[in-house]
Order: sequence, then C-alpha cells, then structure tokens
Amino acid sequence: MEQIVDSQRAFFNTHATHDLNFRVQQLQKFKKILKENEELLYKAIYADFKKSAYETYISELGHVYHEINKACRNLKKWSAIKKAKTNFINHPAISYIVPVPLGVVLVIGPWNFPYMLSLVPAISALAAGNTVILKPSELPVQTSHIIARLIHENFMPDYFTVVEGGIPEATELLKQKFDKIFFTGSVKVGKIVYRAAAKNLTPVTLELGGKNPVIVTETCNLKISAKRLIWAKSLTAGQTCVAPDYVLVHRSIKDVFLKLLVAEIKKSQFSWDNKNWVQIIDDSHMNRLIGLMEGTTIYYGGKYNLQDRYIELTILTDVSFDDKIMKEEIFGPLFPVIEYDDLDGAIIQIQKLQKPVACYLYTTDKRTKNKILHQVSFGGGMINDSVVHFINSNLPFGGRGESGIGNYHGEYGFRNFTHYTAIMDKLSWFEPNLRYFPHTKTKLNFIKRAIE
Repeated sequence: MEQIVDSQRAFFNTHATHDLNFRVQQLQKFKKILKENEELLYKAIYADFKKSAYETYISELGHVYHEINKACRNLKKWSAIKKAKTNFINHPAISYIVPVPLGVVLVIGPWNFPYMLSLVPAISALAAGNTVILKPSELPVQTSHIIARLIHENFMPDYFTVVEGGIPEATELLKQKFDKIFFTGSVKVGKIVYRAAAKNLTPVTLELGGKNPVIVTETCNLKISAKRLIWAKSLTAGQTCVAPDYVLVHRSIKDVFLKLLVAEIKKSQFSWDNKNWVQIIDDSHMNRLIGLMEGTTIYYGGKYNLQDRYIELTILTDVSFDDKIMKEEIFGPLFPVIEYDDLDGAIIQIQKLQKPVACYLYTTDKRTKNKILHQVSFGGGMINDSVVHFINSNLPFGGRGESGIGNYHGEYGFRNFTHYTAIMDKLSWFEPNLRYFPHTKTKLNFIKRAIE
C-alpha cells in the first residue's frame, strides 16, 4: 500500500495531471472504456444483485457518463483563475484565486451502487487533477473485479488504480498518508475512516446515510405521491442511502394512502423475471431486515426467501418511534407508515433522530414547505418526489451531521478535490507608509477608516 501511494505521489509531483488537456483525455478515455465494456458491466452487476441492464443504466452508468461529459465541457471554466477584489488597505495589489489539485486521493466506494458511487467521486478527483486509488466494496464481488480489471488494463497504476479486498486491505490503506479521502458507506465505518484520517490531518468527505423521513400531507396529489414513493423505495430494493426510510402521513388520508401504495406495488409487478427487483446483498443483511419486521404489523407483503436473498416490498403499520425498526436505517424494502395529527408534533419526532441525508415532503401548501425547510435539518431533499434529486449534477449532494460531511456532483465534486490558493500580488511602484514606524494617531485613524 505504501508503495502504491508513493508511486502516485511521485507521478503527481511531475505535474502531468495539472494539464487540462491531459485530464480531459483521460476522462474521455475512461468513458470510451466503460462504453465498450458495458455488457460486461451489466453481467457483473446482475451476477451480484440480479440488477437489470435498464436499472443499471438509469441508476448507475448513465450518471457516470453524465459526470464525465459535464467535467469535460466545463473543466476550463472550473479551473480558471478567479479574480478577487483587493481591500483598500492593501492597494496597490492584484488579488486572485488559483484552483489547484490536492494530490493523491483515496476513494472508498460502497456496495449498493458499486459503479456510480465509486466512479463518480473518482471522476471528480481526476477532473480536479489528482491521482486516484479506488477501493471498491468487496461485497459485490463481480462488480469489484470488473472495475479493477478495466482500470488496471487501461491506466497507469501511478495515476489511477484499484485496490480490491475487504477490511484488512482497507485498514492498510487508511494507514497511509493521503491528500484527501472520500468515503461512502455506513456511519459506523465512516467514524473509523475519520479517526484514521485525523492522524495525518487528512481532509475527508463522508457520504453516509440515515433515516430519511417522508411527510405526506392532506394537500398533496395522493395518487402521484404513492406512485413516486413506491418507485423510490423499490430502487435497488430500498438499498440506497437516499431511499425513503419511513412515512409520516396525516391521519385524515392514511387509509386512502395505504390502499394507493398497495395498488402501486401490485401494478409494478416487482420480480426478477420482470427485471425490476434486486437481491439483498448478503445473508447478514437478510437476517437483519427479517429481524426488523418482528413485532410490527404487516399491512402488505412480508414474504421472503433466504436462499434467493429476496424480500418483497413490505408496508408496515402501527409502528411507533420506540420500535426497533425506527432505531436504525432500514436500507431495504421495508416501509413503515406512521400517522400524525399535527405537523409540529411530527417535526418534533423527526428532530429527535439523527440528521438524515434526505427528507421528502409531499404537499402543495407553501407554508408547509417553508416550515419543513426551516425546521428540519437534513442534507438535501425533494418536494413532491423522492430520490431523483441525487442525479441533478447542478445541485450539491451531501449529508449533514451523522449523515455526512461535505458534498459533491458536477462542479461541487471538482471543488471537493481542489484547493483554492489565495494570492495577492503586490505592485512595487508605490509603498504607503501607514504600517511602518513611527505609529502616529493620524495614521491609526486613517487605518481604522480604511479597514472598517
């Protein structure tokens, strides 16, 4: 691990990655490699998840291609030196900001979106002019192998490489000194990464998770709301950090809303045969999800198959905030529905939990929108839809509190892996005597006026 980091640092110090043409060429090359091997990427992820080509493109590869295209189109503008004003007391001088790459970057990817959540931050880091060591999750074995193979066969290891493996390999990587670490995964592991980075004062971006609330009010379009929520919860069988975790629905519309949810599930016909459902990642997650259903009321669904790691989309009712399922992020196809009478009371319950990475509000009332936006703390979210804000690269994506530190996507990703060097270039043809001895009252009064 030390040798890999040292070789990347040596290459970075040649300044080859500072060249914008080099960066664009490498990104375009990467896109070409992914396009040419798309079928292999589809086969690998199907072997790991039973995830279809359709869902893989719309939730993974499409976003990867978009990020590459956006970076290539905008890299010149993002990397340009920015003029800044010079304050009066420092004249005569010219001030500007120079975006420069950080250096050697470690990207640790998660298992749930093994292409998008590993490659998009790596793309941002490469676009910013860094070298990248990518550590994909070991749980989806085939996707890890294909990512490693394509990168190893086409890029110099001292520029862009992959380290496969589990906890031992990740532990050794985290002992090394990086210029930036980007981690996507659980809160538990995020804290381990943060502690390891602190030893070297390495800046870290953490993309974690949380219990993302959904608030369904009386004023929303119930039919559209149910349709969008079922789609959002079914994406990767709920195994997404931005998945709706639980629903707070107003008592007056609860019964109708539940019937609409069930109708939408039946209409969607989730199954592997229809290529719109995926497996739970492994046995431990299966057992955890089954345990979360214990003691709840199953309104619809509840069937599962241990051998196939299959759990159907399940609606749970009569759930309280004291139940086991409300004590941790679900990360699966279980959907607790909790009724509320008073919005202020619902907000108080949300505030008692850790700040989530996302919040979803279904309403047409402006006052309700403003209340949620100003009283509920979360990373980002949507009004009258769920999840798809994640793929808007014009918005920063990131958590807050225990759901994450920092953000990325589009230009925000470029900024994440860039240091903005502040420069003041003083002119030499004139030198005011204000700061030099003797220090007089007249000088001090002038300085006060100039500074304040």
